[in-house]
Amino acid sequence: MFFGRPADEVMGEEHLWQVGENAWVVVDQRGERVGGATITLGVTGLDDILGRLAGHGVVHEPVETYGNGVRHVVVLDPDGNSLSLAEAPAR
Repeated sequence: MFFGRPADEVMGEEHLWQVGENAWVVVDQRGERVGGATITLGVTGLDDILGRLAGHGVVHEPVETYGNGVRHVVVLDPDGNSLSLAEAPAR
């Protein structure tokens, strides 16, 4: 329980609470190191963003597409910190 209520969605090991129209807090207990964190940003134009990052030498893990149509990718920095980008399907 977080925010005094159960998660709004559970996807595998991720528990999601919607905290705004386009804002979610995701808790994932699979952390590989103490103090490690992953921030997920909702984006549009995911392929363009990944292309720009690649142009700067920034690599990413494979893009996943969830059953609900959300496309998700993890971008890693040299220190092992991760940033997730998620693009909702067009409505």
